[in-house]
Amino acid sequence: MSATLRPARATSRAAARTTPTSTSRRTGTRRRLPFGKTFATFLLLPLCVLMVFPFVWLLLTSLRPQNTVFSGPFFPESFTGTAYATAWTSIEFPLHFFNSLWITAATVVGVTVFATLSGYAFAKLDFPFKNTLYLLLLTTLMMPGTALIIPLYLELKSLGLLNTQAGLLVLYISGSAPFSMFLMRAFFATLPDELIEAARVDGSSELSIFARVVLPLARPGVATVVIFQFLQTWNEFLMANTVLQDTDKLPLQPVLFTLTGQYSTDWPTLTAGLVLSIIPVVLVYVRMQNQFVAGMTLGAVK
Repeated sequence: MSATLRPARATSRAAARTTPTSTSRRTGTRRRLPFGKTFATFLLLPLCVLMVFPFVWLLLTSLRPQNTVFSGPFFPESFTGTAYATAWTSIEFPLHFFNSLWITAATVVGVTVFATLSGYAFAKLDFPFKNTLYLLLLTTLMMPGTALIIPLYLELKSLGLLNTQAGLLVLYISGSAPFSMFLMRAFFATLPDELIEAARVDGSSELSIFARVVLPLARPGVATVVIFQFLQTWNEFLMANTVLQDTDKLPLQPVLFTLTGQYSTDWPTLTAGLVLSIIPVVLVYVRMQNQFVAGMTLGAVK
């Protein structure tokens, strides 16, 4: 009987010795985590407020009477939606919204096709003057877009593409493809060469390897290119306003700029048009945010 009680007493003493240590460790961990979370909250909360404030002001201004934009309180005493109806009809919003939508969609498709094909070629294929061509394409990123407006304008005029949406697409795709190619090359370079070699041994062509093996693995990179290109093209103003002289061919952003007057501006109508123009950007990002985050953090963890 005593032999049976001795191991039990030894076990209880060992548990009593280890329990305070483990409890103190757990308590210390619990004490450290809330402090870190609290510090991060106080650090990030002002940044969030600072970033959200312009959008809140934009939304509230679009819903308030015009005579209370700068004289009334921050939160309007009365809300009205007349500015949205005015913005919808005064600038032919549906027409220019459709122009922006199809121009942006065509640009995203064109840039994605060129960027993925060229990125795969520069990352996984061997061909003459590979590095030279890659450096030449990268040098185009060093030229500011504003410095190229006059040469591009004259070039489109000589080709007969001035004042056409096709000419604007040529500028958008050719100007955005090098950066997207550089981004996709970095994604394709992270993929193991053994997958491509195994597909080649099985008899697959390079196009089949690209479409069935490589491209599905690079979905985060493709999503990153799509979001970046959609934002850039949808919000582009300078090239569209320079190349297109016909008002019916203009995308949405140059037309919204016409709502700003020289001496006075109808701020509720302008902000209502801007709120409506933000909706496609929000929908695209919400739809592809998981792939976008995965693409941005792909190089952080291996």
